[in-house]
Amino acid sequence: MSTRDWQGKRVTVAGLGVSGIPAARVLHGLGALVTVVNDGDDERSRTQAAELEAEGITVRLGDGATLPAGTELIVTAPGWKPDKPLFLAAAEAGVDIWGDVELAWRLRGPGAAPWLAVTGTNGKTTTVRMLASILEAAGLRTAAVGNIGVSLLDAVLGDETYDVLAVELSSYQLHWAPSLRAHSAAVLNLAPDHLDWHGSMEAYAADKGRIYAGNTVACVYNAADKATEDLVREADVEEGCRAVGFTLGTPGPSQLGVVEGLLVDRAFVDNRQKQAQELAEVADVNPPAPHNVANALAAAALARAFGVAPAAVRDGLRNFRPDPHRIEHVVDVAGVAYIDDSKATNTHAAEASLAAYDPIVWIAGGLAKGASFDELVEKSAKRLRAVVLIGADRALIREALARHAPEVPVVDLDRTDTGAMLAAVQEAARLARPGDTVLLAPACASMDMFTNYNKRGEAFADAVRALAAERA
Repeated sequence: MSTRDWQGKRVTVAGLGVSGIPAARVLHGLGALVTVVNDGDDERSRTQAAELEAEGITVRLGDGATLPAGTELIVTAPGWKPDKPLFLAAAEAGVDIWGDVELAWRLRGPGAAPWLAVTGTNGKTTTVRMLASILEAAGLRTAAVGNIGVSLLDAVLGDETYDVLAVELSSYQLHWAPSLRAHSAAVLNLAPDHLDWHGSMEAYAADKGRIYAGNTVACVYNAADKATEDLVREADVEEGCRAVGFTLGTPGPSQLGVVEGLLVDRAFVDNRQKQAQELAEVADVNPPAPHNVANALAAAALARAFGVAPAAVRDGLRNFRPDPHRIEHVVDVAGVAYIDDSKATNTHAAEASLAAYDPIVWIAGGLAKGASFDELVEKSAKRLRAVVLIGADRALIREALARHAPEVPVVDLDRTDTGAMLAAVQEAARLARPGDTVLLAPACASMDMFTNYNKRGEAFADAVRALAAERA
């Protein structure tokens, strides 16, 4: 869309915050008549509203349900649920609803950088950062953007020019991005999550699958997760676009996989029936836990789809440093490794984390968000030395352990204050033996005890370092 298309256009922005405020400012700068609506009317919202109003943007606090008169387009924060009264009113009035991702896609200029896009229940941020590291190693101008914390609007409209963007997209963002068309895209995995927002697993998967629409070169899927391959089969892609799988086993034609400690490519080679290209060693992946190797293979597949040479894949993986609280090794104490995977906020992520170590003293618990823990415990029981439970919904995990791992010792800490983490680490240290791993992989959200998973991970790391100092 050209700047002329926005002049005088009446746009309603739904929600203040990290996406709503930049969108309002961008649209106002383009000449649109912007009204921001927001459910909340607290002190922070009033401060934000005052700043926008000083710039000439109308803000309506405490009423995010009513469609402002004359609205021609809604641009929504990704977290607003589709069944909000505002959106139902918009549907009745025939008003389009876009997310910030859709807005960024529409505002790209001529010759804009193509997008390599990643979604999935778990592993998105790590994979996108790996991908950006590989692209940088290839000498390309790139950035990790989207749901990863860097605004796509800033990337698209800023002064910096890019050759390609590595884009993390949530299911929320994809729901509100109907015209997005990536160069190539990956769905890493699918497990029940955010079902209260989407309404069903089918709707959640369908929104994830939107990432494949219009792909031109490759739709990357997880060969161990049939649901991701099904999404590729259902996708409407450009002619010539290929399905490319990744696997932790030996790859078949049109797949990337692992052979004798090597990451290899049988998709982007001249003769994929008989030929394989070495990309890197498993040891080049940091850390080389199985689910992280899968992330690396997905990132490598997208990079190879963009024409990146094998050496850049290797160098990019070697250069990559994971974000904090993602299977992060804190320190060894008395022969026991202490691993912080506070980011494992659901059962799918915790299962992947537990599969990387053996034997384990597992620290788990928090807000379950409606999750069931039976399958997780059943799959992981043989790896467990002991379990320490914290948080509001710890009883759900304790009951699953009683059903599927009754022989595993369990310490149930009946407290939800932040000091519980120190007690949890001390109990885990008492139960662990040399060669064990004490693993914080809560399988739950953190907000019952901590502001976010970062604060929970920091509390764990602080407690572990205090233990190390005590035993030095």
